[in-house]
Amino acid sequence: MSFLNKLNWNILRKNSQNSSGIYPPNNSQQTVVQSRHQSPAKAKGGIGTKLIWITILIGIPVGVIWVANLPYAVIRRPVVQNAPVLLLPSYINVDHHYRQALVTVEQAEQLIEKATSPADLALGEQKLQQAQKHLNELPTWFVSDLSEYRYWWYDRHFSIYGFNASRRLVGQLEAKVFQEKNAQTLLADNMQALLNAKQQYQQATTVSDRKTAIATWQTALNQLEQIPSQTLAGKTTRNQLDDYKREFKEVVGLAAGNERISALITAARQFSWQAAKAGQNPPHPVSEWRQIEHLWEEAIERLKDVPTNDVAGYAQAQELLAIYESNLGQVKVRRQAEADAVEALSAAQREIENLLASIPDDSQTLDRNRVSSQLQSIINQLEKVQNGTTAYLKAQELLLSANNKLKQLQTK
Repeated sequence: MSFLNKLNWNILRKNSQNSSGIYPPNNSQQTVVQSRHQSPAKAKGGIGTKLIWITILIGIPVGVIWVANLPYAVIRRPVVQNAPVLLLPSYINVDHHYRQALVTVEQAEQLIEKATSPADLALGEQKLQQAQKHLNELPTWFVSDLSEYRYWWYDRHFSIYGFNASRRLVGQLEAKVFQEKNAQTLLADNMQALLNAKQQYQQATTVSDRKTAIATWQTALNQLEQIPSQTLAGKTTRNQLDDYKREFKEVVGLAAGNERISALITAARQFSWQAAKAGQNPPHPVSEWRQIEHLWEEAIERLKDVPTNDVAGYAQAQELLAIYESNLGQVKVRRQAEADAVEALSAAQREIENLLASIPDDSQTLDRNRVSSQLQSIINQLEKVQNGTTAYLKAQELLLSANNKLKQLQTK
């Protein structure tokens, strides 16, 4: 009986739990919890999908435009023919760099051509570098393929003529800047050398030291004169060079001038000695005569630098100048004679080759009058070769042979 009571009680307890709804089954509770957790995940998944699609929709046109603007003719030319509007980024970029290049080139030209100080040159060089950078941004494929683009929806600013003119002007300005910088370097170096020489002369205690300082001082002045006058450094130097020379004469006196004249005359004698030595044992080829001629010219140039204010030195220089110019004239005559002799011998040798090629194998068919005429022409060419030339001995040998052949033809 107690067993049945327990059994009934258990059955009632289970039924009451299932029918009351207060204690729902575990499976239904898990389902509700999972559904609550899955709702935010679905929301997040929906936003991510939308972002992906938005990225794709934006990325495809951007990618197409990017590909269309690649600098490859295989891609670019079909785009130009069918959808040129896709190249709008390239057009805008090119026009931007082209306009910037024109502006910076003009600024650089103004600063460089009308420079009043090294700072102007430095700023002009910076502008020139900027202009070159903008010109480099203009691709060569655009200049060659799309330089004449013009559409109703976009008007170009780029001009192939303006591009070439700007590039040419940049090259010219770069060369001028290079020349200006070299001139500035020469000015700075020689001005420092001039100051050092002045200090060395003032501190010199011996004659040897004083002579060394004078030579260095004079060299610095000469180097300052060599700075190109069209450069900013040259213009600056020209305005101050007279003062430097006046100071040099006042400080150093006539001793430096006399030493300079002596040095010029000594240098001229050295060149003349080399020329006379090279001219020994003629004949010489044309190239050697030109070398000798150059040595005499160098000697003459040294003598022409002797100033007229030194009476004794100028008189000595003029005496040597007359001798050297006479020797130079003789060398020019020898050089021309050598050139004419070589040319005459070459012409005679060509005529000999033509004559030999025209002589038939059968002597019976030989045209003696024609051969005699050709031999006489050869003889005339060989007689032009003067004695004392490198071609003279060879010409005499051929002349003897030609005369013998002519006599043989005339006796038959």
